[in-house]
This record gives sequence, structure tokens and C-alpha cells, in this order.
Amino acid sequence: MKSVNELNKAIETLESRNAFQDDIIEQLNHEITLHQRQLAELKQQVSLLANRIKDNTPEQDGKEEVEPPPPHY
Repeated sequence: MKSVNELNKAIETLESRNAFQDDIIEQLNHEITLHQRQLAELKQQVSLLANRIKDNTPEQDGKEEVEPPPPHY
């Protein structure tokens, strides 16, 4: 059987580990929150770029323009 002192020491060790894990979880949560914000901003920027490209691309209306061969052919 373990003595009361050994049990108290084991409990203190577990409490210390628990506090450390709580701190790590809080840090990870903070990092995840930052990454989620960055991802949202990047998604918005990609969407804006896609819209700009779409707006600057001439519409083909389903017709493919065949480019005539160069004059030297």
C-alpha cells in the first residue's frame, strides 16, 4: 500500500500535469483562432482575385475565335 505522502505526491504531480496541459490547450486554441482568421482573409483575397480575373477576361459567348495563321504560312 502506498502511504499518504506518496498519494499526495502523486496527486500534486497529476495536478501539475493538468495545469500544464490546460496552458498548452489555451495556447493551441489561440494559434488555431489566428490561423482561422488568416484562412478567412486568404479565401476572401482569392475570391477577389478570381472576380478581377473574370471581369478582365473577354467573354467568348461559347464561340472560339480561330486565330488566322501568320502571313508567312
